[in-house]
Amino acid sequence: MTDLSEPLQGLWLPLITPFRDGKLDEQSLRRLVRHYASGPVDGLILGATSGEGMSLAICELEQLVEVVRSEINDVGRYLPICLGLSGASTAKIKDVLDETAAWPIDFYLIASPYYVRPSQRGLLQHFTELADHASWPLLIYNIPYRTAVNITNETLLALAEHPNIVGMKDCCADRAQSIDFLAQRPPGFRVLTGEDAQYFDALSDGADGAILLSAHVETEAFALVRSLLRQGKREAASAAWQGISDLTRLLFVEPSPAPAKHWLWRTGLIDSAEVRLPMVEVSMELAARLDREIERRSRQREDSLVVPALSRDP
Repeated sequence: MTDLSEPLQGLWLPLITPFRDGKLDEQSLRRLVRHYASGPVDGLILGATSGEGMSLAICELEQLVEVVRSEINDVGRYLPICLGLSGASTAKIKDVLDETAAWPIDFYLIASPYYVRPSQRGLLQHFTELADHASWPLLIYNIPYRTAVNITNETLLALAEHPNIVGMKDCCADRAQSIDFLAQRPPGFRVLTGEDAQYFDALSDGADGAILLSAHVETEAFALVRSLLRQGKREAASAAWQGISDLTRLLFVEPSPAPAKHWLWRTGLIDSAEVRLPMVEVSMELAARLDREIERRSRQREDSLVVPALSRDP
């Protein structure tokens, strides 16, 4: 792709990675891709936090990408793929960039180095080296509550000038910082929020879209919120948001993606809620809460489909 500005907007799904008996569950993965590719999803993130990417071997990442791309091709709809990468060593990530250079992806999502807490100068050099080296364009992933370092707007603005850095997943958890960056970013540089609970606010502030784990559930409703805001129907968008905002809390009561996997398993999209250590499946208490919410929303959908009986003259 020569211009990623157009696809880098809308609703992106950080696809969970289904497992069965310790291995990647290809059958469930294909079912997931067919389901979401037929809906209002604008792109897929693979192997990132929600996809338990840090637990995947490089051969599993390759299998994941190949299966997803194959299924998308069979659906007959173009859907861009982003590969999530993370690590604390610039050199090691460059090695992974070399290993994945020929994979059928569109760009990378790369988190800032975790644990080592580099300076802003170090972050600037780190991402610059990766962008210089990568065969595919980069999105920067700023998530300081996981990496222990925040990329300041000064550093982000410098990186945004790099021709191979085309956007950012914003999880800085500081709305003032996000608004300031949106006001200063160069033309064409895309910002997608990754804060599920702040989806409505981020779109209202000018974000181009979102990467939301919660959108595995009620996908159409999440897409509707953005559509209504773009039409200038703020009250309707707010009402639609109120109907799903509780999901952005429920699905994070325990470490993600275990709650979402439980939901997808119970609704038949995947064959197992299995996660990989150190992640564990949801507690019995949360499982019961999730099951009740699944049932409530199922009844709600059924009620909405009931057609009132036609009135008749006596």
